[in-house]
Amino acid sequence: MTKKSFTLLLSSLLTLSMLSACGGNNNNEAAATKDPGASTGTNTAAATEPAAEPEKPTEIKIMLPLNTTDTPPDTIKTEVEKLTNTKLTYQFFPADTYEEKLNSSFATGSLPQVTYLKNQTTFLQMKEAIKDGQFWEIGPLLSEFPNLNKLKPEILNNTKVDGKLYTLYIGRPLARQGIIYRKDWADKLGLAAPANTEELFAMAKAFTEQDPDGNGVKDTIGVVDRNELVYGAFKTVSSWFGTPNNWAEKDGQLAPEFTFPQYFDTMDFFKNLRDGGYMNQDFAATSKTDAVNMFTSGKAGLYIGGSMQDIDSLNKDLIKNVPDAVLDTHSMVAGPDGKFAQWMIPGYNNVVLFPKSAVKDEAELKKILKFFDYMMTPEVSNLMYWGIEGTHYTVEDGKAKATDNKELIEREVKGFKDSVIGEYETNGMYQSLNVLPGRIHAEELVLENVKVGVADPTAALDSATYTSKGVELQQIITDATYKYMYGQLDKAGFEKEVESWKSRGGAQIIEEYNAAYKK
Repeated sequence: MTKKSFTLLLSSLLTLSMLSACGGNNNNEAAATKDPGASTGTNTAAATEPAAEPEKPTEIKIMLPLNTTDTPPDTIKTEVEKLTNTKLTYQFFPADTYEEKLNSSFATGSLPQVTYLKNQTTFLQMKEAIKDGQFWEIGPLLSEFPNLNKLKPEILNNTKVDGKLYTLYIGRPLARQGIIYRKDWADKLGLAAPANTEELFAMAKAFTEQDPDGNGVKDTIGVVDRNELVYGAFKTVSSWFGTPNNWAEKDGQLAPEFTFPQYFDTMDFFKNLRDGGYMNQDFAATSKTDAVNMFTSGKAGLYIGGSMQDIDSLNKDLIKNVPDAVLDTHSMVAGPDGKFAQWMIPGYNNVVLFPKSAVKDEAELKKILKFFDYMMTPEVSNLMYWGIEGTHYTVEDGKAKATDNKELIEREVKGFKDSVIGEYETNGMYQSLNVLPGRIHAEELVLENVKVGVADPTAALDSATYTSKGVELQQIITDATYKYMYGQLDKAGFEKEVESWKSRGGAQIIEEYNAAYKK
């Protein structure tokens, strides 16, 4: 990809993001088509013909990660089956261990017909198997499905492997990350939302040392983080320090983020937080669930990374324990150079694959794709994303408002919500009617983030070595990063690990990405 091509791609993504922000919901327009394959013509002879035999429901097995404690009941599934003429078997596995399950199922040839991955990293893990022909190519078939054909081509391009499309994507805003913080604590201590990384550090310190909960006991910490360098706090803070989004030009060629001085600045930031006791000491071994529990128990004041839109669920659980707690969101944190930046995803956070070991032929594949075509109608996407109208949500001003029974929504809807492909611009589902001030603020900040967004220049590029060894090699850097922040490696030790990364295949990755970048 040329630099010019990449610039055009980024421009397209930014334009679409801004348009989606100010565009209305296309529910009314899309709602007219409940059956994607139905004819709109009139056949007067049909009344004299014998009724056709009802089509047998398509049986589909689906494997996907579960981001809640309990497997959802069949409440939503049953309704989806009625609307899509399917018999669905969902295989939910906990998100924290999903990668393990995904790898073991792949190794034993037991992946089901529809296999959701976990994130972009697991997608990279599967690229070699995709190239080996173990999954169905679906690109040439999408034109047969009017709703699937609405998926954004610039995002589909970011998921192609060797120029071919094998996946459907779960769309996400380009830059949702930021801070969810205890505004009541900040107000009590006379602190404004941090304008820069220095003020962010000062807030974490104050939340730890100045008894923000007023109980007279030193039992709070500033930042709670988890064992995830990308979707935890590290990458978000790293972008504020000016670290590239995975790769950037350096000395005339693309170089990985961990070779830039700003990456060291970020590691030093977290090392100093940990050394001062201003964050959870065992963050490298803390799961997302435990991090969330620490925050919602009232122990921590700053939850960084992930999605600011998580404020709704965090607030719901926090006020059970601390009824007077007030949360807010923030993302405009300047780096030491006074500049703002936010890393961006390539428009998706997960993809769906169709293993040839489970889908026997193209005819079966088309039946499965028909289910996903149904999913991209407002009727089905709203059901799976929001639940049952009147039970899980109501409609006000053309937007969905979740009911007050958050536990019911979490239990019955959340597992299915995370599987809806596309985004509201393409599948017609309702946007959210937000009432929590911090969530309203978060939606405003998501749009602001894009204005200073930094794309990954390798998102649509390919490297054979990265595909085969990238995840394994990244573990070298991940381990070294945690060891540095824990004080177990100094700068020279970290740089030695980078040299190990290069010698074991990293240098080849750099070469391959640069060759693709200059085409």
